Amino acid sequence: MNFSLYIAKRYLFSKSKNNAINIITGIASVGIIVGAMALFVVLSVFSGLRNFSLSFSNDFDPDLKVNPISGKSFFISPNQEKELKNIDGVASYSKVVEERVLFFFEGKEQVTYLKGVDVNFTKTNVVDQNLVNGKWLESNTIQVVIGYGISQKLSLGLYDFNNAFEVYVPRKGKGVIESEAEAFNKTTLIPVGIYAVSEDLDHKYVFCDLTLAQKLLELQPNQISGVEIKLKPNVDEATVIEKLNMLFQNKVEIKNRAQQNATLYKMLNTENIAVYLIFTLVIIIALFNLIGALIMMVLDKKSNLKTLYNLGSEIKDLKKIFLLQGSLLSLFGGIIGLLLGIIIVVIQQQFNLVMITETLAYPVVFSIQNVVIVFLTIVSLGFISSWIASSRVSKKLLD
Repeated sequence: MNFSLYIAKRYLFSKSKNNAINIITGIASVGIIVGAMALFVVLSVFSGLRNFSLSFSNDFDPDLKVNPISGKSFFISPNQEKELKNIDGVASYSKVVEERVLFFFEGKEQVTYLKGVDVNFTKTNVVDQNLVNGKWLESNTIQVVIGYGISQKLSLGLYDFNNAFEVYVPRKGKGVIESEAEAFNKTTLIPVGIYAVSEDLDHKYVFCDLTLAQKLLELQPNQISGVEIKLKPNVDEATVIEKLNMLFQNKVEIKNRAQQNATLYKMLNTENIAVYLIFTLVIIIALFNLIGALIMMVLDKKSNLKTLYNLGSEIKDLKKIFLLQGSLLSLFGGIIGLLLGIIIVVIQQQFNLVMITETLAYPVVFSIQNVVIVFLTIVSLGFISSWIASSRVSKKLLD
């Protein structure tokens, strides 16, 4: 066995005659264990919060969305629809029309998005599963499904036939406008359902039939503003995107879920990195105890090192003793801290000990990626700390 490793293990598992060294080494060990545990738990919590935050937008966002590169709409031919349906990996697709318009009800008004959808829309997402009242709209009708926030702001209920819920859409054209009829296309809508997902999304959409939206926006039957696509499980997304670009002759832009919510993803990633760096700084501070303990160990074992040097050991081998000792301490501390962190995360997943509300448990996600990140962080920083401390061993010290 390599004598440096053998001596390092002896120093690691045996107590020093100097009680101060034992105390500092114990504090360093506890710091490494607690640091690894805390870092893993925090990363697991942020992974859970990330998934929790994205779950809201995923109810509205398809796996892929096809938008026009320029303008607000594009044309899709029957042949393109047929080819789209036959693309390997496409589970379903839905044609949509989306535009900001004005809604009016009993003296109250709100500008938000009118989204026309076809009969396949509920196959591409789960908006209809988030209805808190009423039902999903029927095709070829003036029925609409509104967000809970819109319902509250306009004091709007379902099936109110006594008061008109109207939509005003600016008309296309030029020239002087002399009447309201020349300025707007308008119609009366019948709310039949209310959805609730999150505060922002509940104020964003009023869903209606695709044909009605095309009529209000003065679009042709094959003119749409987007195609929303649901992919089959375990499909290569890049391959499907390539086929879609070929189908639409590169005249459209295709976005996946991350690109549809680029700002949200960027914010969550930035927060995750910031938290990781903050807790890594805490671990670095804790590892100063390891450096101090190893330096004191070097001074305490000075006579032993001098004996080994006189017996023919090289300085680099003596440095290696404390490098290995510190690295092993970091390794074992990191493993113990990770095990404790995993236990805490699993307990929270199984028993929901920490609650945000009475019905909502604090979300945590166990991830192998987080295990690897924490392990590599602890081992890397521990190695650097040990290298700094072992550099104190020199010929000058032994003379």
